[in-house]
Amino acid sequence: RAEYRMLGRLGADAVGMSTVPEVIVANHLKLPVAAISVITDLGDPDHLEPVNVTEILAVAARAEPGLVRIMKELIREI
Repeated sequence: RAEYRMLGRLGADAVGMSTVPEVIVANHLKLPVAAISVITDLGDPDHLEPVNVTEILAVAARAEPGLVRIMKELIREI
């Protein structure tokens, strides 16, 4: 709970769990980076619940078609 509150007070709207390590490696390799994330779980410090992996995967699956469209358009533009 304390970490969620701290991040909110620092101005965070979202936290990427795996994005940062991947960006660090890409930067080390001097690769340009762009990131798109899907928020799959809310971290409300006043209403924390155990992580439900099934629900998180379902949210990600619902976002997939839209992300595929975005990526196809981006690749087409590049």
